[in-house]
Amino acid sequence: MIDLEPHGDGTILPVRARAGARSSEINGQQDGHLKVSVTQAPEKGKANKAIIGVLSKGLSLRKSQIELLTGGTSAKKRFLVRGITPEELQKRIAAL
Repeated sequence: MIDLEPHGDGTILPVRARAGARSSEINGQQDGHLKVSVTQAPEKGKANKAIIGVLSKGLSLRKSQIELLTGGTSAKKRFLVRGITPEELQKRIAAL
């Protein structure tokens, strides 16, 4: 189960990121985090932008709804997903 946290503007989504992978995709769950792989190298924020794109597509969200809060240079990141409850986000993750 992913440790989703309620936030005043939506939900905080913990992500375990892997940059430089063979494909860009959501890879399930690990230790309370959603695992996301992207092909982009972890330089100058390119991988973070790619992660937002993968989350947007996979969870049927607009890119503008997703904002990186912490972990800009770390594998463990926290994203704010605006305008969605933890329950709704959990349903979308379960549907993957």
